[in-house]
Amino acid sequence: MYPWFTMHPALIALLIVIMIWAAIWKAIALWKSARNHQVVWFIVIAVFNTIGLLEIIYLAFFQRNRNEAMPVIIKEKKPVRKKK
Repeated sequence: MYPWFTMHPALIALLIVIMIWAAIWKAIALWKSARNHQVVWFIVIAVFNTIGLLEIIYLAFFQRNRNEAMPVIIKEKKPVRKKK
């Protein structure tokens, strides 16, 4: 196995471009999944490195629609019991 620094300069440039490509898509997908409170997607995207493919799939098909209202959690107050 040859060390990485003896690789062809074009191959090193290609690897750098791929790393930048993946980092940009990962950052966008992580940001959107966190803003949409989609914890499972956030964890999956953060753990798996798929060179941007999983991130693009998430952004294209599984991201919440901006026009939909975010679910609101309303806690109902318990009725107050009077002491006798």
